[in-house]
Amino acid sequence: MELFITFIQLFDMTIRLSAPLLLACLAGLYSERAGVFDIGLEGKMLAGAFAAGAVATWFGSAPLALAAAVVVSIALSLVHGFASITHRGNQIVSGVAINFIAAGTTVILGQAWFHQGGRTPSLPNSARFTPINLPGAEAVRDVPILGPIYFELISGHSILVYLAFLLVPFTWWVLFRTRFGLRLRAVGENPAAVDTAGISVSWLRYRAVICCGLLCGVAGAYLAAAQGAGFVKDMTAGKGYIALAALIFAKWRPVQAMYACLLFGFLDALGIRLQGQPLPLIGEVPVQLMQALPYVLTIILLAGFIGKAIPPKAGGVAYVKER
Repeated sequence: MELFITFIQLFDMTIRLSAPLLLACLAGLYSERAGVFDIGLEGKMLAGAFAAGAVATWFGSAPLALAAAVVVSIALSLVHGFASITHRGNQIVSGVAINFIAAGTTVILGQAWFHQGGRTPSLPNSARFTPINLPGAEAVRDVPILGPIYFELISGHSILVYLAFLLVPFTWWVLFRTRFGLRLRAVGENPAAVDTAGISVSWLRYRAVICCGLLCGVAGAYLAAAQGAGFVKDMTAGKGYIALAALIFAKWRPVQAMYACLLFGFLDALGIRLQGQPLPLIGEVPVQLMQALPYVLTIILLAGFIGKAIPPKAGGVAYVKER
């Protein structure tokens, strides 16, 4: 039974650590399905996390913190859209620039406003998205097998975790069962055909990058006001890049993206769980090695061990209207 509880706790940690990856991965899915590659997921998450931490510090409100994160992230998405859609600039360069801008600006503003080395003050629970106990969780807590699964694994997460996983079927429905989703996928495959049908390619792509910014903002708010208790310098720690790897691993499909993010989250949770623990025949594994597990998997997957991942045909290509 003790081993079972250990696995439940490990999977519970996996869900918590997978949530920001999943939100960022779905954000990239909207953008890249429309033909706009976005390397700037990391920067938008980081800027959103800083905005959430700062606003939660000033106003003590988690909803306001979430709103601020979304606004800042969408603003950066619009900058990316302006550079790569309106002015047909290089999408990779634009995304990398956003990452650098966010990394530098958050530290400078954090130090100028809070004087704590680029971080925000620790947030009280009243300014955070605290865990929610689902109905009946306490009542079934001591029931063998089902009790720990419901109490530990399903209940006890913040509302943003539930939102992240509910967005998976919602995204599938939007992309594959709505007119907007059909047009979004079409503009990523053949924008000329969409333009011929009288639909604005630029407006569709702008809506896609706005969706991307919205979800990146939610991911940033989760890091600063749910998983953490304030903003810390470089707190995204490469999660935006891992989300991009998960997106490629999932071949730009929402349900597969969830599984990929859970895999990365599991490795992250396993690394945390095994830190300082001796393993049979190996002994104590260095902390740095365990922390590197998700990144090692990223390299392995991107090296081609997932089969051929074919991106949208018009991905990364600026559309020039034929006259």
